[in-house]
Amino acid sequence: DVPKATEPRGDIEGPRRGSLCDRHCSTINNVHGDLGDLGCHLHRPRVPPGRLAMGWVGHEALGGGSHHLLSPPVLPTALCSPSCCQQHSEEVCESCVVKTTLMAENVVEANKLSNNYKFGFKKWKSHVTERPWEDRSEIVKELYSDLNVIRGSGGSTVTCGNVLYLLLFGWWLSFLYVLVAAMMFITVVGAPYGQLCWDLAGYFLWPFGKVIQKVEVPKSRQVLGGCEAGTEVGTKEESSALLGGPVPRRWRPWCWVNAGYWHHGGTVAWFCLGYPALVLAHGLVCVTSWLLVVLIPVAKLSARTLTRVLLLPPERVLVRRLKMTEVPLEGEVVLCCYRAVNPYYYKYTVDGINVFAVNLLLLVLVTLVLGYVDSHNHLSSSSIKFTLALLSIMPLSYYIGMAIASISAQSNFAVGAVVNATFGSITELTFYITALIKGSREGNRCYAEIVKSALTGTLVGCVLFIPGLCMVIGGIRHQEQRFNSRSAGVSSALLFLSVGGVFAPTLFSKVYGKLVCGECHNVTQNPLGHYLCHNCHFDLMENNGTLYYSHVQPLVYTVSLLLPAAYLIGLFFTLKTHSHIYDIHISDCHMPGHHHSAVVHWSRWRALVILLLSTLCMSACADLATEHISPILTNSTISQYFIGVTVLAMVPELPEIVNGIQFALQNNLSLSIEIGNCIAVQVCMLQIPILVLFTIFYPTNFTLVFSDLHVYASMFSVVLMNYTFMDGKCDYFQGTVLVMVYFILLAVYFFAPSPSGC
Repeated sequence: DVPKATEPRGDIEGPRRGSLCDRHCSTINNVHGDLGDLGCHLHRPRVPPGRLAMGWVGHEALGGGSHHLLSPPVLPTALCSPSCCQQHSEEVCESCVVKTTLMAENVVEANKLSNNYKFGFKKWKSHVTERPWEDRSEIVKELYSDLNVIRGSGGSTVTCGNVLYLLLFGWWLSFLYVLVAAMMFITVVGAPYGQLCWDLAGYFLWPFGKVIQKVEVPKSRQVLGGCEAGTEVGTKEESSALLGGPVPRRWRPWCWVNAGYWHHGGTVAWFCLGYPALVLAHGLVCVTSWLLVVLIPVAKLSARTLTRVLLLPPERVLVRRLKMTEVPLEGEVVLCCYRAVNPYYYKYTVDGINVFAVNLLLLVLVTLVLGYVDSHNHLSSSSIKFTLALLSIMPLSYYIGMAIASISAQSNFAVGAVVNATFGSITELTFYITALIKGSREGNRCYAEIVKSALTGTLVGCVLFIPGLCMVIGGIRHQEQRFNSRSAGVSSALLFLSVGGVFAPTLFSKVYGKLVCGECHNVTQNPLGHYLCHNCHFDLMENNGTLYYSHVQPLVYTVSLLLPAAYLIGLFFTLKTHSHIYDIHISDCHMPGHHHSAVVHWSRWRALVILLLSTLCMSACADLATEHISPILTNSTISQYFIGVTVLAMVPELPEIVNGIQFALQNNLSLSIEIGNCIAVQVCMLQIPILVLFTIFYPTNFTLVFSDLHVYASMFSVVLMNYTFMDGKCDYFQGTVLVMVYFILLAVYFFAPSPSGC
């Protein structure tokens, strides 16, 4: 949904600086295509009042040619070669720079796009402000229409989606209208509403290509009981501008009923007998079709029927079938639908929230009610409750992400950094802490091992799976994708540092710990032969735990202090002293017609309230997940390692995966890579130190000593990722390699035995 750029008119906006060079350079740009071969002097011009432009990002940061589009609306600026600049004045040449300009409609969107390139900030694809209506495509505009627009002939209305409507809703909804019509005819006084229901029965059986119109009754033709005064019943003919010919009137026996009596008695009978049943039916249709997303036009059809059509006097409702030769209708068009299914409704948003996230709120509500009301598992099993609680984390993660992005975009740098550092990992930390608390209360070490597996799974998945999947999907559309190798190098260096710090206590325990085995058997029957031992581990509690308490534990606390300090240094390096590695500057380019003030979806206070409520619901869902995970751990034949590194690690990251894929499809692989790297760095430098700090105040079974499998998988993943990102470009083959390695590691975890104590 990218708006088309139009050439600015000189008589309105004045001549743009360097416009002549832009026209020449666009030709050069189409020929050469590669931004990296052209060098020009960078400058930071003043932003004119009333004009807004997002900062531009250098070629490496965006990883694409001059045609690269980052986020709607994104426009490339013109490109100029030295020969082009020599042909024009020095003033024109100053605007010939190698840059790609990120355009934004307002200041808030500009801040959001800028935050996407900042280390430690959550990368967010969706808009946090309302987009100008004129910038939306025709497909998107149709999604928000009220189904009251008459279009020209678009072919046959017999489509698969319309037939699906007939099978799901049309037949029984039409039958219900027939029953209501019969009931209203029996009451006599409600006969006009009976005639209306009879007409609507035919409409809702197949509403496509038909129109419901609100007609105006002329003052000279007074209506008595739904009939025209001074007209002989059964002989009067009415003409329609749509049909262009006379239409015989139906015989209406209720015309002889007293008008006042009919008006009051019929309305009472309608709202007592007919309308409630139709409200239930249309409500069911509306909810069902809304949850199916692609059938949202049917939901709009039902909602508009309840709120408009069924509340009108029956004599003012006219149901017509559209003909091929249409003329303007007399009166207001209330309903006009052409198709029941629209696959583009996955783009539909409600107050800036994607329709899928809105629908999944119902899942969160069901999870909380079922989990806390049915505490004894009378209505559902623990497995179902665990699955629902885990799935409920996804929409809550979406709301937390949008709230963080909204607050950061409307605040200064300091507030944004604090909010991202505080709530950026709240989803994972909530689950980990509740699991450790439950394991401590039950004296079960298995929960601590599950948390370690989830931490390792998040690290490995964000280093291998998320970048690899984005490379594959983005590489299908773009033959080769480029990214900012310098910014990726900063994240890689922090990853090396963090992984080394996290696994330092584990390596220390391997060197100085005593290997203790549960049982050993002599294989060769020779006292000096080989022994086969089982359940071996390094004992850190030898001599009353001297090794652990005197050496390992101080090392753990030292590492937990150094890692957050390194994270802060990384923030200061990338955002303050060396922010130029991201090549984000302010440009004077602007989109013609973009002079709109920012209309945010969520204000800062509203975003803060949603953030706190989502965090509270997240805590409740995490508590339910840990409460009902015990049967799965004890009865499942799958290794607990595998459950931790897959389900518990990657399900909360699904919104981030979707954002990374969307960035990759727009040829902006830099942000896709940074999404995975940022999460992995936060796991090692923030989440693990917070868990260690938590164990100081609330003793648990969590120790910063991982199994050999976790150490080898994490080390190998980080090394492979750094090797892949070395040259600053990639394709789908390299992404396939990363994804295949990730699946191989999952296979290793799947066949690995469960950790000791589980």
